[in-house]
Order: sequence, then C-alpha cells, then structure tokens
Amino acid sequence: MSEDQQANPVFNIEKIYLKDLSVEVPNAPQIFLERESPQIDMQLASQSEAVEQGIYQTALTITVTAKLQDRTVFLIEVTQAGIFRAEHIPNEALEPMLAVACPNMLFPYAREAISDASVRAGFPPVMLQPVNFESIYLQQRQAQAEGQQAN
Repeated sequence: MSEDQQANPVFNIEKIYLKDLSVEVPNAPQIFLERESPQIDMQLASQSEAVEQGIYQTALTITVTAKLQDRTVFLIEVTQAGIFRAEHIPNEALEPMLAVACPNMLFPYAREAISDASVRAGFPPVMLQPVNFESIYLQQRQAQAEGQQAN
C-alpha cells in the first residue's frame, strides 16, 4: 500500500444497532381512560468512545416522557448506537464528526424505535422533530470555552 492510499481519510458505518430500549407505563391501566393529550418532553445525549484504533462507537440516548399534570403517562428511553470506522482523519475534524455526523445518522433509527415503542405501549406514535446536532455541538463548545475563560 502506498503512502497516498494510507493518508486517504476513511469514514464508514460498520454497524448500527439498538443498544437499549426501555418502556414504562407506570399508571396503567387507569391512564388509558384519560382523554387529555399529554405534554411530551424529550431529552437527548450522545457520547462517543474509541473501541480500537480507527473504530469508534457513538451512542445516542433519547428519553421521551409524556405527562398529564404530575402523572407520568409513559416513559420511553432508547439508546441507538453505531460503530464507525474513522481512519486518517485529523483530530480537529474527528470530534465534530463523532458529535454531529454520527448522531445525525443514528437519529432516524432512534426516532423509529421510539415511535414503534409508543404504539406497542398502546399510545399514538410519537413523531420526534428533527434535531440540529451541529447547533448542539457548537453550543456545547461555546459553553466549554466560556467555562475555561471563567477559571
């Protein structure tokens, strides 16, 4: 293999999989008699880690909670993960790739798992709106920079 071939950046999806799925309906069966629409709250987090040289796992965790006043209608938590090959990518490009590109690829799978889980739990499908992972990443970077300046 020549030096040119070794230096070419490589980015591939090796595997996308559902790492964890949890569904809770703590107030069943009474909650099914309610006619009001619940308030839906979504929390998300992603994290990446090196598995071995040039191989990374990114895990996107989304928690959807539906509530009526102070009662939980349902809680669904999905961790959608992927194994990605990233070789010969400069360090300054690797972090945003793992924090933005990988979660962008995982999100549609997680959204489908949440929608399917809500239907299987006896509720209408939860249709999550798209998420701007680039904006989240930039906000986190700005907060880190402000935190470092404060020290």
